[in-house]
Amino acid sequence: MLELEKYSASGNDFLITHTLPSSINASELARKLCDRHNGIGADGLVLLKPHKKYAYEWDFYNSDGSKARMCGNASRCVGLYAFLHSLAPHKHQFLSGAGVIEVEVTHTSFPYRVATNLGAYKIFALNQDNGWDFFDTGVPHLVKFLESEEEFENFCIHSMKDLRLQYDSNVNIVFPTDEGYKIKTFERGVENITLACGTGMASVVASLYERGEMSGNQVTLIPPSGEHLIFEIEDKHISFEGKVKRIAKCSVNFDELANF
Repeated sequence: MLELEKYSASGNDFLITHTLPSSINASELARKLCDRHNGIGADGLVLLKPHKKYAYEWDFYNSDGSKARMCGNASRCVGLYAFLHSLAPHKHQFLSGAGVIEVEVTHTSFPYRVATNLGAYKIFALNQDNGWDFFDTGVPHLVKFLESEEEFENFCIHSMKDLRLQYDSNVNIVFPTDEGYKIKTFERGVENITLACGTGMASVVASLYERGEMSGNQVTLIPPSGEHLIFEIEDKHISFEGKVKRIAKCSVNFDELANF
């Protein structure tokens, strides 16, 4: 039996475990368990492994079984999981594929809140191909600011998919409102618009910063989940904080899973 827990941060949901046997094909496991009809259902699977220097390291798998270096909302979920399982203190560092990530459980009882520092971003290109900016905020992201809410709401998802394939990147569209910047992210590995994407929202902050359009060091982002998330930037290092939910504990029988 495999014991997992399901967590959600801003609508991004993940299955997390630190007890997976090394003999199991993690990519295939992610594909089966993350299926929303024949599995448990999630945007990704995260495996925690011991590390000599940091609290742990992770392997992150998208719902299609592909491996990713980083995921902002998953880092918040993993930080809470590690704290609740006594694998790490409330503030700690872990090693991701994108480097060292620092997380802090800022509210240690329900309702939980977790902050994460995503580190410094990298610029690939600014204002290319009809206004797209291109960054690495742990994973690659294209960003474009749209001129009207109608364009934002009706932007063709097939165009986002084409760009995702062309650049092997996540794709973000953004529209400013009085409450903050609305954002939609088409995520590779999920191959659809998700309820939230932490590194995607961070790429919007990077774009605003590079364009000189931030009046201070904080900005509010509003993903499709509707949660208002405050992002902060300092010396090109981006951090954010928000709610994290522990949804369920799950037990999986390997023999039954093999017949999926």
